[in-house]
Amino acid sequence: DLVNKVFVFPQATNDSHVLVRAKPEQPLQNFTLCLRSYTDLTRPHGLFSYATKAQDNDILLFKPKPGEYRLYVGGKFVAFRVPEGVMASEHVCVSWESATGIVGFWLNGKPWPRKGLQRGYAVGAEAAILLGQEQDAFGGGFDAQKSFVGEMCSVYMWDTGISTSGVMAAMNNRPANAPIFGWRNFPYTTVGEVYLKP
Repeated sequence: DLVNKVFVFPQATNDSHVLVRAKPEQPLQNFTLCLRSYTDLTRPHGLFSYATKAQDNDILLFKPKPGEYRLYVGGKFVAFRVPEGVMASEHVCVSWESATGIVGFWLNGKPWPRKGLQRGYAVGAEAAILLGQEQDAFGGGFDAQKSFVGEMCSVYMWDTGISTSGVMAAMNNRPANAPIFGWRNFPYTTVGEVYLKP
């Protein structure tokens, strides 16, 4: 249970990351991903990377610059513009459903207008799941110039969609539904310079 703890990524590297030791049992027709990050980076950086052998960006939550988040599914992406505000931690949730391709996006509990991506696609189950780097190959291919520097916590992933009330529950580390993995029971290995701190 990592509640009240954060992963600290102290500097840009081409190897430091958190490996999530969990996998969905079958290909994903739906998913929701939530996490909180705190950074002063202005360059592009990967937050959450889910790679399969067939597709290195099967799921990727990426921030190309302050004021924009991108969600990749199966190598294609949609972008969400967000306000460039004061330095504060940002809680983000994204959801995707194969049947319609609809992508939901929430920033600090507030829903953005929904968009569409990769209708009919299925995300592979045999995955390497990482925090803090973008994979350009299965389980590797990192670029220090895309690495995350800062703090990250409250990471959850479900194989279902989510409601705004579910997002609020995840923000408070009290998820309504059992996740594939989540912060209350987080299976991980740190690689390189990443530290778990209160």
